[in-house]
Amino acid sequence: QVQLVESGGRLVQAGGSLRLSCAASGRTFSNYLMGWFRQAPGKEREFVAAIVRSDSTYYADSVKGRFTISRDNAKNSAFLQMNSLKHEETAVYYCAAGARMIVLRTPSGYDYWGQGTQVTVSS
Repeated sequence: QVQLVESGGRLVQAGGSLRLSCAASGRTFSNYLMGWFRQAPGKEREFVAAIVRSDSTYYADSVKGRFTISRDNAKNSAFLQMNSLKHEETAVYYCAAGARMIVLRTPSGYDYWGQGTQVTVSS
């Protein structure tokens, strides 16, 4: 089992930046696909970014060039740096881990989830 805890969500002005953290425990962190998703009220959970064991990264088109996913295996942590935030990106942001790399851009591809951290972008 893997336990994930997100942190770093807060109120930020449109155009601002925020860095989210995900602390993992339970199993060897470096063996897992890591992803970030977000979910706004009334919307489905949406893929944001993923990082594989080789450290190759993948992004939703809507965040490419503004967001950066990274991981620190020695600290069992993953991160999401978000720049130039938009009001419509207000959502609960979730960290996820997957033992098998099947599909990166859908929630069904991940085995473990954190409880989420609220990001609110003011207009």
